[in-house]
Amino acid sequence: MQFRDLKKQYQVLKKPMDEAISKVLEASNYISGTQVAELEEKLAAYVGVKHCITCGNGTDALTLALMTWGIGEGDAVFVPDFTFFSSAETVAYEGATPVFVDVLEDTFNMDPDSLERAVKAVLAEGKLTPKVMVVVDLFGLPADYDRLQKIADQYGMYILEDGAQGFGGACKGRRVGSFGDISTTSFFPAKPLGCYGDGGAVFTDNDEWAALLKSYRIHGKGTGKYDNVRIGMNSRLDTIQAAILQVKLQAFEEYELEDVNRVAAVYTEQLKDCVKVPEIPEGYLSGWAQYSILLKDKEARDSLQAYLKEQDVPSMIYYPKGMHQQTAFAGCELYGETFKVSEDICGRVLALPLSPYLTEEDQQKVIRLIREKTGAKA
Repeated sequence: MQFRDLKKQYQVLKKPMDEAISKVLEASNYISGTQVAELEEKLAAYVGVKHCITCGNGTDALTLALMTWGIGEGDAVFVPDFTFFSSAETVAYEGATPVFVDVLEDTFNMDPDSLERAVKAVLAEGKLTPKVMVVVDLFGLPADYDRLQKIADQYGMYILEDGAQGFGGACKGRRVGSFGDISTTSFFPAKPLGCYGDGGAVFTDNDEWAALLKSYRIHGKGTGKYDNVRIGMNSRLDTIQAAILQVKLQAFEEYELEDVNRVAAVYTEQLKDCVKVPEIPEGYLSGWAQYSILLKDKEARDSLQAYLKEQDVPSMIYYPKGMHQQTAFAGCELYGETFKVSEDICGRVLALPLSPYLTEEDQQKVIRLIREKTGAKA
């Protein structure tokens, strides 16, 4: 059994995938081939924004957004405590200060109340200027953008949507990638829409920012290859990866998103009486990067994971520690926040095998083992 069955996906998509890759090999245009621009147009249309700028990976996508806004020393950027390291790493890399915010147990996403307390604490201290909130659509579910936008408007902050896990997710008719002033995604292979290596993209409706993003991703390029008008970086999506993503995007739109939601619904229905299952608020759709359950405590979580492993069922812990507990952020200012929810979740969370291609037989095995181990009725 595979945790995210990329092997089965390739078997299903083999013919169009091989053809797409062969076209790149035959043309030998490996950097900035026509497939890249074609993919950007398709992604922008799918997400529902004017501009999509592809890049080398999801971490670079976050960095490019921060560079575009000129974020740096003296700026406070608010980041959920329960997320992958790059959400905060990129902030520190630009010289700004990441300020961590607790999350909600039911959705795993940023807690607006914790965010507002942190913003007020930063303002009261008077050393930093609140500039950006990095809002992560964790495990596939869009965050509470209605409340977060009000806070952004009140305090004059940008929303940087980290949609690396959320591609395909939606809320009230809008898709992940359209909620931020600038939004990003990752095409890491295990993401909802992944390539066969690293890749990423940035989304925005702002024409000026789009032009800056295109420049920054290619060494601060101006009018020509050797006209460098600003200090940038080298972060381009390879043509082969763009070709791969075009094939995968079609499958994602046609059936994968629907199928992964069907698989998730089965988990929810058959596990809700024995573990805490993810909550999908009314009007929301998840892209389901992971299906993460919560056990009663760390001992129960670790015991279940070991039991599943004995039965050749893979599982993962996303994430074993919060951002404020990372060695790299030791000694950071916490502004009075205690991160009780984040710390609690880190000890209880467990992600189960999930894929549009997960067979009913394999899923029922996972469910049976969890019910057995937790003592639930058959």
